[in-house]
Amino acid sequence: MKSYTTDWIRNVGIVGHGDTGKTQLVSSLLFTSGMTPRLGKVTEGSTTTDWDEEEIARKISINTGTAYAEWAAPGHAEKTKVNLLDTPGYSTFINETKASLIAADAALIVIDASAGVQVITERVWDYATEYDLPRAFILNWMDRDLASFERAMESLEQVFGRGVVPIHLPIGTEKGFKGVVDLVTMKALIYTPDGDGKAKIEEIPADLRDAAQAAHEKLVEMVAEGEDELMQEFFDKGTLPAEDINKGLHEEVRDKKIFPVLLSSALHNIGGDAILNFIAEILPSPSFRGKATGYKTPDHKGDTVERKISDSEPLSLFVFKTVADPFAGRISYFKVMSGVLKNDANVVNFNRGTQERLQHVQIMQGKTAAAVNDLHAGDIGAVAKLKDTLTGDTLGDKGAPIFYSTARIPEPSITFAVEPKTRADEDRIGVAIHKILEEDLALRFGRDPQTKEFLLSGAGQQHIEVVVAKLRKRYHVEMTLKPPKVPYRETIRGKADAEGKHKKQTGGHGQFGLCRIKMEPLPRGKGIEFVDDVFGGAIPKNWIPSVEKGVRDSAERGYLAGFPVVDFRVSLYDGKYHDVDSSDIAFKIAGSLAFREAMKQARPALLEPIMHVEVYAPDQYSGDLMGHLSGRRGKISGSETRGGNVVVKAQVPLSEMLSYANELTSMTQGRGSYSMEFSHYDFVPQELAEKVIAAHKPHAVEDEAAATA
Repeated sequence: MKSYTTDWIRNVGIVGHGDTGKTQLVSSLLFTSGMTPRLGKVTEGSTTTDWDEEEIARKISINTGTAYAEWAAPGHAEKTKVNLLDTPGYSTFINETKASLIAADAALIVIDASAGVQVITERVWDYATEYDLPRAFILNWMDRDLASFERAMESLEQVFGRGVVPIHLPIGTEKGFKGVVDLVTMKALIYTPDGDGKAKIEEIPADLRDAAQAAHEKLVEMVAEGEDELMQEFFDKGTLPAEDINKGLHEEVRDKKIFPVLLSSALHNIGGDAILNFIAEILPSPSFRGKATGYKTPDHKGDTVERKISDSEPLSLFVFKTVADPFAGRISYFKVMSGVLKNDANVVNFNRGTQERLQHVQIMQGKTAAAVNDLHAGDIGAVAKLKDTLTGDTLGDKGAPIFYSTARIPEPSITFAVEPKTRADEDRIGVAIHKILEEDLALRFGRDPQTKEFLLSGAGQQHIEVVVAKLRKRYHVEMTLKPPKVPYRETIRGKADAEGKHKKQTGGHGQFGLCRIKMEPLPRGKGIEFVDDVFGGAIPKNWIPSVEKGVRDSAERGYLAGFPVVDFRVSLYDGKYHDVDSSDIAFKIAGSLAFREAMKQARPALLEPIMHVEVYAPDQYSGDLMGHLSGRRGKISGSETRGGNVVVKAQVPLSEMLSYANELTSMTQGRGSYSMEFSHYDFVPQELAEKVIAAHKPHAVEDEAAATA
């Protein structure tokens, strides 16, 4: 594989709502560029970037797939290396998209031409904004029934503003779509459906000339607005030559002032070469950012460090993705942030403080690896079997440490109890889950200390089902899912002043510890605060941490129904001890007893997670959607119309959303979709709280002495 320098590299995230054809588009680009011998199809399970068994079976992207194409733009003898990041589009797996986009330098947002802007379209736009990425739109499925260039453009302009400008016009509609008018060169690009993706260049059809001229003038005016020289040339000549339009487009896209719109039919390979030309000519190389910013310490706080995205800088790599392959072992995907990585290099993992040897550096075409001798600043690669390296780690030259920031992933929104089917499955589950956790940042796994159940938490029911399927197919661990558990919390509404006394006398030394605490509520999300207000040595300093541990352990076990108690402050202000009989365990038990006594006085209450929900559907369902959400104790926070669709926003308790997906499908005849993420905790209404407490109380009953012993 040829070595590409920074200026000849493009890192492009292919993002968008589910079913817009992102994976099919990548397959089209790979075939058009000659990287694959045939056009892979999602329906046949033959695409390059959806290679996981679950992705092929479900016909959706679950993980980010990486691929690369080599492409020479018109007028260039040199080829550009295009690294493609094919990301998931369903809300359940959108965290994977956010984590992967950190390696991109631009984003192509794929739109279903019949649907326009959808819920996840806006979400990935926000991710691109967060990462400061230039972006463009691909109107895909232009050959399908109900596809409408005009309606889709109206939707894009309404949501994303006047910077959205087409550089293509369609030739033909729906099944008659056969090519595009290139508004830069003012030529027609005509394709053979299911052909090689390379266009025949012709004159613009007569019936499109007026529309093309008007759209060309709008494009030229937008490009000229951003550059004084181009604006003057535009005023003088009334137009701009194609090379100046391209130059201006490159700069305006790079500066996030213009967001071009291109057209394609990925399934029938129409528009592939035009999109590749756009990527190579208009989208920026990694060097456009100038520098990468990291931190001096692994906690990503305090002083920052800047590193030029250049071969001349010390080597630094950021690991943005991990795949746990049952045969190849752990595969680490990384971006070279600075310097040049040579094969067989010895580097330091700054996060772990360990040495790593990068043997067999490679680039990935889906699941197929190709060896490389070196990778330059800005390039993307992979390496297998690193000892200690995980997603989010920074590696590099020993003498130039730096720590790059990881993606901020929301906490899981749903929890299932999982039960191994056999004792052998229970023995294997730990190792298997650990490997899955390495590649999935949105997953959590643990054991409930009260029920002794294994708890698996993720972004949605489908997410958990996919993980269970992976455990079965990859690691032969059989598990059953129990109904999802809502992660309730407990808190207090009032103040309390309580004493905890532990006194036990047996033969020899006894046990004695006495503490007095005050308890008061804190605002939501503040957690637990422990304050040492002891004066005069009533409790020696070395035993105060034991009181705190007793309080925190008891809070974790809950009071009302076994859910963790949160958002309170405990102030330890007095106590007594015995020179002989006092000990760490005595004061830990005293702290636990004081906590439980205080809870009796402090008006304990139950909290439930409230989710921010956005539901997207045709506007004819608007009233039904709002009524249905209100009936689920939802508070409608707003709605807006986009073209012929409506987006309803609401705050809804998680307990009311567990079966929502199936009901939404039924209500909208499969045309609705929704996204959900954690918002905050709030009090459960008393009547419902009593039912929840009654259902969980048997599990929460405990022998306090045994629990603290």
